[in-house]
Amino acid sequence: MGGLSMDQAFVQAPEHRPKAAVAEAAGIPVIDISPLAAGDEASVEALAAEVGKASREWGFFVVVRHGVPDDTMARALEAQRAFFAMTPEQKAAVRRDEAAPLGYYESEHTKNVRDWKEVFDLVPREPPPPAVVADGELVFENKWPHDLPGFREALEEYAKAMEQLALNLVELIARSLGLRPDRLQGFFKDDQTTFIRLNHYPPCPSPDLALGVGRHKDAGALTVLYQDDVGGLDVRRRSDGEWVRVRPVPDSFIINVGDIIQVWSNDRYESAEHRVSVNSEKERFSMPYFFNPGSDAIIEPLVELVSDENPPRYEAYSWGQFFSTRKNSNFKKLAVENVQIAHFRKSIA
Repeated sequence: MGGLSMDQAFVQAPEHRPKAAVAEAAGIPVIDISPLAAGDEASVEALAAEVGKASREWGFFVVVRHGVPDDTMARALEAQRAFFAMTPEQKAAVRRDEAAPLGYYESEHTKNVRDWKEVFDLVPREPPPPAVVADGELVFENKWPHDLPGFREALEEYAKAMEQLALNLVELIARSLGLRPDRLQGFFKDDQTTFIRLNHYPPCPSPDLALGVGRHKDAGALTVLYQDDVGGLDVRRRSDGEWVRVRPVPDSFIINVGDIIQVWSNDRYESAEHRVSVNSEKERFSMPYFFNPGSDAIIEPLVELVSDENPPRYEAYSWGQFFSTRKNSNFKKLAVENVQIAHFRKSIA
């Protein structure tokens, strides 16, 4: 199933292999965000405080009563399962490559180890194609399967719902930091580099050696994740460094604070390290929406959140260059560590 065969490329180093049993995480915040739609200012500020506390203490949280219509969700999930049920030849017809990194792929690497999964990537907003493609330049053009009726329409509808949810969430994060409600929304205009990934994790014959996705932090601003009821998302608990399992909650999304928000907040909030474990019996599906700014964005601590007493902890960096480097690393092993926000951290006496 999924066309994957176990070999050495999937094997994690001994210190990163999953344990046979992973404890379920206790105390993960589950937040009802429906007060935002009601518009009562006191309720919204209380909600923002909940989001802020979760972002400080966990780096992620679960949202319920989020406003995404059930039928929109159902159509997207049906489309996802239909795509991964296609033949290898049909999926290969929309396979991505280094120059055109959208479409199907089954050989992605995290931390230089191959992930036990297959994926399909798309962007909600296709940028205009460049007149001339420079060497090393990425071309973001969606590759839609021709023999899957309704697939494109279902995912475009889902993308619109995800964008509205993500904008609501960055409003709450801005409020929680004492900023104007719309302070962060200007980073997410028509040129945003947001993308959606459909993940399929087939049953794995060696779940003690491989991971669906290796340990990592999300490089962008915010991740909105749907996961099915199989489970497998693990987060590293900050109190003791142990991996704990995030229990699936029906009709919910998991929200990950990304590295960009960590930098914008000047370390008030920290992105959470996470991974995906696999199992030998059940396939698993998930669908992350990676909410990212435009490629011309310069990422640095927000001026409102720095002072003489709390100076900027990061040098400014180009999101476009960062994003391209990380995208290219999905295709091959690198001779050096992939780019991380830690590389831009200042030395503060």
